[in-house]
Amino acid sequence: MARFRRKSCITFIALVLLVLIVTVVLKALTPEDSPFGDPVGEELFLERRNDIQKKSDKTPDQIKMNDSAQSERDAQLEATLKKFPPPNYYLHAFYYAWYGNPKHDGKYIHWDHPQLPHWDFKVAQGYPQGRHSPPDDIGANFYPSLGAYSSRDPSVIEAHMQQLRTAAIGVMALSWYPPNMKDDNGEPMDDFVPLLLEVAHKYHIKVAFHIEPYKGRDEVNMFTNVKYVIEKYGEHPAFFKYRTNTGKLLPLFYVYDSYLMNSEQWAKLLKHTESNSIRDTPYDAIFIALLVEEKHKRDILTAGFDGLYTYFATNGFSYGSTQRNWDSIKSFCEDNNLIFIPSVGPGYIDTSIRPWNFQNTRNRINGKYYETSLSAALEARPDFISITSFNEWHEGTQIEMAVPKTSQTVYLDYLPNKPTIYLEITRKWAAIFGGERRKWQD
Repeated sequence: MARFRRKSCITFIALVLLVLIVTVVLKALTPEDSPFGDPVGEELFLERRNDIQKKSDKTPDQIKMNDSAQSERDAQLEATLKKFPPPNYYLHAFYYAWYGNPKHDGKYIHWDHPQLPHWDFKVAQGYPQGRHSPPDDIGANFYPSLGAYSSRDPSVIEAHMQQLRTAAIGVMALSWYPPNMKDDNGEPMDDFVPLLLEVAHKYHIKVAFHIEPYKGRDEVNMFTNVKYVIEKYGEHPAFFKYRTNTGKLLPLFYVYDSYLMNSEQWAKLLKHTESNSIRDTPYDAIFIALLVEEKHKRDILTAGFDGLYTYFATNGFSYGSTQRNWDSIKSFCEDNNLIFIPSVGPGYIDTSIRPWNFQNTRNRINGKYYETSLSAALEARPDFISITSFNEWHEGTQIEMAVPKTSQTVYLDYLPNKPTIYLEITRKWAAIFGGERRKWQD
């Protein structure tokens, strides 16, 4: 009997040790700083399970050939991913998928952006007007390393995801219009969101939606459009969700120019007390408002938003984008249980499309402007940091790779630094931000 007890004890200890080892291994698979309930390890397991299911319908020869090709692709992807730092899912970059060219879209889109006239007719007379003429003359002060690309081009999307991972950015905040709607200079783009999600998932990047001020936006069609996004994309593993303090796993939506609707309208959508509210429905989410003027703080609170962001990359352009105000904005958010997301940028210049707008230009100073912005954001101890932008070329806020360009149009460039300079700065600060966040939580 004593020998039996000894054996039982040894078996029990071995079992406990096995459980501890498995737990440690599984934790090692979870991405650093991940706020999700669906870690990458689980996603890869589900993908493998689906692959096994698909194989059951194929002949042994087909399985052998497909296995060999898939194994090679998996090995190549794994080798590629090892080159990148882990994605920081608290670092978001605003992403624009509105560019087009003749090869993929039948025409240039956005690269031929018009030069916008000044609102004062007399001032407008002193500046050029007309459209840009790509590919050598584009509506931007810098020139992309990928040229006047199409946002639909799978190779461009792949390159963008690699650049995002180089910068350790975990979430791309996609500028989004409802189906069949578009901005003033673009075309509808919702139809290729599935492709963006697929390639993002391949690189373990998440996608949030940055809802633009589409024509006729109100509380009723906002509900309809949020419902559409969640029903169509909400189950995709690349769709960004965040676990709140209450334990709910919810999508996060940025709402650009949210102030264009008054707080009473927003309250009908966002307040729990309203009969037609989106709250406590399957379409509930975290809604982040744009803070421009100081008075918008109270409007955002009474409207029922969950947080605020500042968007603009020009320090001093608005109350929200003025970095010395970020500490007090953070205090306001803490006092009212709001998420604070300051927006940082590498610089600003939009004179290619607003030739009269010199006063808002902010020189990049070889990366110093960007680093100062990132440092100011970190000092405010934000919940997330957003980057304006990955590729808003018209306003010169991009961190995407740019190259020197010689043509009749005079372009700025990143010299004497490499085309990757702003990705590398972002990568450095993503690591610093990750370390600081862990200290704040201790």
